[in-house]
Amino acid sequence: MAKAPPSISLLLLLSTAVFLTIPAAISAIGVNYGTLGNLPPPTQVANFLKTQTSIDSVKIFNVDPNILRAFAGTGISVVVTVPNGDIPALANGMEARRWVSANILPFHPQTKIKYISVGNEILLTGDSNMISKLLPAMRSLNSALFRAGIRDIKVTTAHSLNIIAYDLHGAPSRGRFRPGWDKGILAPILAYHRQTKSPFMVNPYPYFGFDPKNVNFAIFRSPYKAVRDPFTRKIYTNMYDALMDSTYSAMKALGYGDVNIVIGETGWPSACDAPWCSPANAAWFNLNVIKRAQGQGTPLMPKRRFETYIFGLFNEEGKPGPTAERNWGLFRADFSPVYDVGLLRNGGGKRPAPALPAPSTAAGGKWCVAKSGATNAQLQGNIDW
Repeated sequence: MAKAPPSISLLLLLSTAVFLTIPAAISAIGVNYGTLGNLPPPTQVANFLKTQTSIDSVKIFNVDPNILRAFAGTGISVVVTVPNGDIPALANGMEARRWVSANILPFHPQTKIKYISVGNEILLTGDSNMISKLLPAMRSLNSALFRAGIRDIKVTTAHSLNIIAYDLHGAPSRGRFRPGWDKGILAPILAYHRQTKSPFMVNPYPYFGFDPKNVNFAIFRSPYKAVRDPFTRKIYTNMYDALMDSTYSAMKALGYGDVNIVIGETGWPSACDAPWCSPANAAWFNLNVIKRAQGQGTPLMPKRRFETYIFGLFNEEGKPGPTAERNWGLFRADFSPVYDVGLLRNGGGKRPAPALPAPSTAAGGKWCVAKSGATNAQLQGNIDW
């Protein structure tokens, strides 16, 4: 068990306290903007993101014209998503041109559309027709954009990490794509990405599939049970890095390790039907993901920066399913933060962020917390010490 000494634990916690009070220290980050619930209209959302946060990009799960119009002129980039059911038709070049004419041309370039994601996690659906038409649809849409004179929008598709074949807790350097999907489906997709200089988009979620006996490994917190790759001798202190390096290893095994990777979705719910969901755990997870977006990298990709879209912008009360499904948001419907990861400018928002609860100690260990009356100068003095 890896466990930080008390002085390091104190340093980490005090650093977080300061970090949360200085939003300028956070570089811009993207978010997934879902709309299932009684949420504010897109115009208010766009204005909030532009004026109150450092969020510079959003990813939506459709091509809602109201959202696209709302983000016109904001400078915030938008990733749009082709509904899964539209994919087979878009393999036809004429249909792809019609789709671009209807869903892109009326809004571009006033709205800064950055990517078109052709469906979401298509291989996970198991639908053979959609899977076989996925790459042809991507190519058709890319050609349609070129025919329309658009050169600044890239076409991609988002993948669940069920595309990886083996136990991701083992050796990340031996990550491989599933047989049948590797050379037949994913290699041609990766070749397309290399050719068009578009990113390979993946959705790494440690929340799905972590070991309940090693929760801290999933959320970047000490103490944790580390994983050692027996082939590279690299030590993994968190599951996120293991997932990313497994993906990179699978790409490299097919000869496409140079293709850029974008994080389409990742996050941690602030509430669920288990003790490992809390605002503190969600904040800690996302803070560490943001560090990697800023360039911290992973053991096999130490110098890479990952363009990242946190899931999600709002708690979506209209989502069905277990409690977690409605509690992935950074913000509530009134724009107040569920927890603070430093993305608000000057403490913006309708009401102050609630104080973070004490970090979970489900896996054992003790934590020190700063006194409520401590000033930033006092906290900085402790950190300097």
